[in-house]
This record gives sequence, structure tokens and C-alpha cells, in this order.
Amino acid sequence: MGSFKIQGGHTLKGEIIPQGAKNEALQIVAATLLTAEPVTLHKIPNIRDVNKLIELVGDLGATVEKLDAESYRITAKDIDVDFLESDQYKTKAASLRGSIMILGPLLARYGKAKIPKPGGDKIGRRRLDTHFIGFEKLGAKFNYSSKESFYSIDASNLQGTYMHLDEASVTGTANIVMAAVLAKGKTTIYNAACEPYLQQLCKMLNRMGAKIEGIGSNLLVIEGVEKLGGTEHTLLPDMIEIGSFIGLAAMTQSEITIKNAGVENLGLIPEVFRRLGVHMIFRDDDIIIPAQKHYEIDTFIDGSIMTVADAPWPGFTPDLLSIVLVTAIQAKGTVLVHQKMFESRLFFVDKLIDMGAQIILCDPHRATVIGMDRKQPLRGIKMSSPDIRAGVSLLIAALSAEGESIISNVEQIDRGYQNIDERLKRLGAQIERIEQ
Repeated sequence: MGSFKIQGGHTLKGEIIPQGAKNEALQIVAATLLTAEPVTLHKIPNIRDVNKLIELVGDLGATVEKLDAESYRITAKDIDVDFLESDQYKTKAASLRGSIMILGPLLARYGKAKIPKPGGDKIGRRRLDTHFIGFEKLGAKFNYSSKESFYSIDASNLQGTYMHLDEASVTGTANIVMAAVLAKGKTTIYNAACEPYLQQLCKMLNRMGAKIEGIGSNLLVIEGVEKLGGTEHTLLPDMIEIGSFIGLAAMTQSEITIKNAGVENLGLIPEVFRRLGVHMIFRDDDIIIPAQKHYEIDTFIDGSIMTVADAPWPGFTPDLLSIVLVTAIQAKGTVLVHQKMFESRLFFVDKLIDMGAQIILCDPHRATVIGMDRKQPLRGIKMSSPDIRAGVSLLIAALSAEGESIISNVEQIDRGYQNIDERLKRLGAQIERIEQ
């Protein structure tokens, strides 16, 4: 298990380029299984979760060629569906929540699939109902072995249909779309997720020969086709990294320029940080965050305390609520952070309180941050990263704190942020990776 040793309290300066979007990569890599022809992907982030999924696709029989540091060509011509029966598959798929994304493509192309109960972050209940109910509406039949925690799915006759999703699940919508593009007839998906990464997937599938209408809305209409061809695709910048860097700049009083940020695809993210008082300059596709000694949280028009809550796109992404919470620690004012989707994602605030932050954890979903306006710095402590987003939030806090911090279990951070310690060093951060 690795750790980061951080000497905090230093300002940073420089330019940073966000990695390709992790959440898009998991969908796009899985989509290569839909065709026997080569699919070339660019801006693939070099992070653990994505690398594991690429490895799993290769284990299934796809030819995986690494063209350069961020580009792959994947040709899924000869897929061995019998690999799904192996202990190796069960072990690998169970350790990676992103493995759920291979279901839609395998069901669409081969009419069957198997999947163990996937792993992933311990951030609360993350149900798979949307995926499975959508597949069932298309005609798939499920068999679950509670003894092995293993799902077997028969989808030998997928038929297009109308469905109204019970929640606008991003991964659920993506999986259903990938199954529906090769199903017979027309599929209509209402209450579909519509975030930019899903739009990217749909545009890529259309270039491969799919017929998807309504991209960018919550009503998708898909006309099934016989087969799909190859294509070339470039991922969007990772909006969660971009939000993390904005929060990092504010907390450490640093001047940071985020290059090639894909500003038009960031939705409410810049506006939420603006409400926290963070000043940003937009120049072409770059975001410049000037060094700020003070920043003040806005209030609602009637003067009441600002609330920041997550919601399905185009609402504010839940993946950045922990960053918002940390950023507010040294602001002037008070904000209520309301994490609606996951009941365990705020349980890292005890570590921030140990560092000196003024936070009241109201319940598993809500925390009130009373900003300190830099009247006192946070203090360095020893702590452990519980999940990807909380881990980076603790890293930001440590970089702004006085003294030394040790963050263990940084493999969690590595699952979502590529070479984060090396990239931060280039900005002037005093951070060292310790392998234990």
C-alpha cells in the first residue's frame, strides 16, 4: 500500500493539462466490443480503473495495441465468450466496478454474458437495477447465483421497446444504449442520462453505423442495425479533474492555468465555484485561476445560506461535492453541502475536522462548512484515502495545510487521477510517494 508524504503551506504556479475523462473512457473502451473492426481511441487516461478494463477486454480476446501514451487501437474480432466462465474473469471483473459496462456490448453482439457483483468505491449503495431492468425490457433473462454472487444473462433475442428509466443513471443508460444499437427494431429510452460523456458515446456509436436520435436530451430513440464498423474517437477532458484543480488553486492561493479544459462541456461546474467566491478567467479553452488570498461564499438572494447539491446532468455532478466542501474550508462564509446520491461519501470529513476545519456533519448526506477565511491554517495529520474523490479532497487539504501530512491508501486516488503526484510536483507541490 502506497502513501503520499506532503509538506503543505506552499503556493503552486504553472499550467496543467487535464487527463481524458475517466467516466467516458470506461464506456468507450467497452463499446469497442460491439464491432469486429478496429476502433482507435485518443486521450485515454493512464489510470488504474481504465487500465484494468482495457486488460479485461484483451483477456476476452480483443487485440489491444498501444499507439502512444494516450492512444490505443482495439480490435475485438475474435472474442472468447467462454472466458466469462473462468476464475480469472470472475476475480478481475469483481474487483472493477467498470466491468459492468461490458454487459451491453456482449449481450448485443453475442446474445449472452456473465458478470460477478462488481466492486468499486465504498461510497454507499450503488444499485444495478437500471442496467438490469433495461436489459430485461429488451428481452434479456437473468439468473443470479447467490452462492457465487454471479449473474448469468441470456439475450439471444433482443427486441427494441419503450422504457422509462427509474433513474437517469449514466452507466445504466450507456449500457442499455450499447445493447439497443444491435437489437431488432426501435428502442425509446425516456429519462435517459444526457451528460457530455454519454453524448460522446452516442456520437461515436453513430459514426460506427448506429442510428441514435435525441443525443443531448433525456429522450433517446435508437433504431437497431445489423452490425457496426470501426471508428476513431477522442475523449473529452475530465471535468472532475478540472474541478479538482480549481479547488486546489483556491485552497493553496495559487495561480494555475488549466489548459484545453473543454469549457463548453463543463455545465454548472464553473458557476458553482464562482458561488464559492473563486475567481476564474476564461481564455479560449483555458481556465486561469489567479492567486486569491480571500474568497467569499455567495448567499441566496434572500440572504440565506448557500446550498450546493448534486443532481443528474445538467445538474451539478456528485463527484465534485467533496472538492466543493474542501474548497469552502478557507472561504469567508458558510455553505451547506448536500450529497443526495450516496450516503457514505461525506464520511471523510472527520479527517478534515482533525486538521482544524469547521464542519458540522449533519447526517450521512449533509455537511455544513463554516469558512475560516484563512484566519488559521489547517494542520497536517496522518490519514487514509477512503475513495477516489475523498482522497483527492484530502490531498488538496494537505497541500494547503501547515506542516506534514501522510495520506495512505493512495491506490484509491490512482484509480481516478493519472500520475497526480508527478503533475503536482511540476506546479511546485512538495509531495513524495512512499511505497510500503
